[in-house]
Amino acid sequence: MNWLRAGVLGANDGIVSVAGLVVGVAGATANRSAIVIAGVASLVAGALSMAGGEYVSVSTQRDTEQAALRLERYELETMPEAEERELAEIYEDKGLSPDLAAEVARELTEKNALEAHAEAELGIDPDDLTSPWHAAWASLVAFTCGGLLPLVAIVLPPVGWRVWACAGAVVFGLVLTGWVSARLGNAVARRAIARNVTVGALTMGITYAVGLLFGVTTG
Repeated sequence: MNWLRAGVLGANDGIVSVAGLVVGVAGATANRSAIVIAGVASLVAGALSMAGGEYVSVSTQRDTEQAALRLERYELETMPEAEERELAEIYEDKGLSPDLAAEVARELTEKNALEAHAEAELGIDPDDLTSPWHAAWASLVAFTCGGLLPLVAIVLPPVGWRVWACAGAVVFGLVLTGWVSARLGNAVARRAIARNVTVGALTMGITYAVGLLFGVTTG
C-alpha cells in the first residue's frame, strides 16, 4: 500500500508541478521549443527529486522499524515472561478478560513471539516492512506519467488553445488523483477532488500571470 500512496502523490505532484511551469512559460512566450525544453527539464528534475525524497523518507521509516524489531527481539530473549504479561495487558485493554488475554498471549507467543509482539505493540509486520525502492520507483513512474499529461496537452494544440487544453487536461488528471486518494484513505471524494483542482487552478493561474508579466517586461 505504501508504494500505491507514493504513486498517487507522485502523479498529483507531477501534474501540478509541470503544469505550473509550462503554463508560466506559455504566458511568457509562444515558442514551442522553449515550452518543450522547460517542460522536459521540469519533468526529469521533478521525477528524480520525488523518487529520491521517497527513497530517503521510506528508508528512514524502515530503519526505525528495524531498530524497534531489534529491541523487541532482545526483550523477548532476555525477559520473555515480562513480555508475555505485557502482551496479555494489551489484549486486556482491548476488552478481553484477564484469563482469556493471558491465554491468547501465551498461544501467540508460542507460535511466533516476535510477530505477535511486533504487531500488537508496534503495529509492524516483520515479514512485510516498507520498501524504499518500491516507493521510489512508484514515485518516479507516477510523477513522469502525471507530468506528461500537461506537457503533451500544451505542446500539441495550436497557440490559441494551448493554455485551455492544458488546463482541461490538468483538471481531468487532478479529479482522477483526488478520487483515487480519497478511496485509499476512505475519505469523502468531493473534498479531495475540490482540494486538488483548487491547488492546480491556483498554481496555473499564478504562474501564467507571472509568465505574462515576464513576457511583457522582457518584450
